[in-house]
Amino acid sequence: MMIETTVESIRVSLVTQHRVVILKEVDGDRHLPIWIGAYEAEAIAMELQGVTPTRPLPYDLMRTIIGDLGGRIERIIIADLSQEVFFARVIVDQNGRTHEIDSRPSDAIALAVRTGARIMVEDGVLERAGVTLNGDDEEGQFATSAGERAELRGSGREGGEGSGPEDERLSVFRDFINSLDLDDFDRKRSS
Repeated sequence: MMIETTVESIRVSLVTQHRVVILKEVDGDRHLPIWIGAYEAEAIAMELQGVTPTRPLPYDLMRTIIGDLGGRIERIIIADLSQEVFFARVIVDQNGRTHEIDSRPSDAIALAVRTGARIMVEDGVLERAGVTLNGDDEEGQFATSAGERAELRGSGREGGEGSGPEDERLSVFRDFINSLDLDDFDRKRSS
């Protein structure tokens, strides 16, 4: 099953300068944090802010090429998580013919925000790596852009965080999220 998400924010750790894009479930409360590079984070943020680069970025070039060849990016899919690496596919419709193109999630998301394509996540990926943000508890929290506090807690398995090997590997990711000082790039929210 596929879960539709939107780009909620891009956040930066002031300590490590690592970036993370936060996808939010459209019809739910789970969030999917994905580490991305600085260049990709800037490309996504520029599009969300409506900033036009002086020269086309590679994502603008890809959008133009696909369009000029009669294609349309229908959706992107965050399809898998293996050994702490996310995998994505870009689904292109070209005159009724579907093409699935392997992609890094950051590149797929940068294309999706430029084309208005839906951002889908395989339910199994969201079950394993999704987090739920809850308020008030000081332990395990990070600040949101509004200065609020939010607790990071694993989602999907009964009882919250488990103690299996997958949870231990993902705990490193949760620790990283907890260390973030966040910057939403003042992105515009679309309704």
